[in-house]
Amino acid sequence: MIKRGFDMIVSVVSGAVFAIPAALTVVLVTTTSQGPVLYWSPRVGRHGRIFQMPKFRTMKVGTPQVATDKLADPASRLTPVGGVLRKLSLDELPQLWSVIKGDMSLVGPRPALFNQHELIAARKARGIDALRPGITGWAQINGRDDIPESRKVELDEEYLRRQSFWFDMQILWLTAWRVVQRDGVSH
Repeated sequence: MIKRGFDMIVSVVSGAVFAIPAALTVVLVTTTSQGPVLYWSPRVGRHGRIFQMPKFRTMKVGTPQVATDKLADPASRLTPVGGVLRKLSLDELPQLWSVIKGDMSLVGPRPALFNQHELIAARKARGIDALRPGITGWAQINGRDDIPESRKVELDEEYLRRQSFWFDMQILWLTAWRVVQRDGVSH
């Protein structure tokens, strides 16, 4: 209950704080590439429920819906501003809506793509699927896109065991630090 209330307050405040960068992002995406501003990605949420997660579009229209590390040449799929948006994590801002809606939390395991069957099965086997997925998480700050799925699952399980308000605060702080450093972001 405390976590959900905290998520709501921080999401609403963050939405207000980041309204100008979000508006600038809308203009950049609109003026530099064809297609919609938002990309709605089918993701696996709590207890395996599929939900639509919004992101500012950083990839060209028609890019396959797979994890970035599974693309043959991900850099060639980026829009002209996609790399910058990813480096600054501005593409993630619309996920605040998913937090407000209750599909996500600020902190939790990153929501798997609907077609990441091995990751989904591994999380279910370890009880991780009982958690609400997060914008950031323990695996995010311990490697993000640079670690294999098996390590992500281990870190997600560690989060499941250690979860607390103060651990979430630590993860949020470390996430902000990683974003400032632009550490572990694929582009």
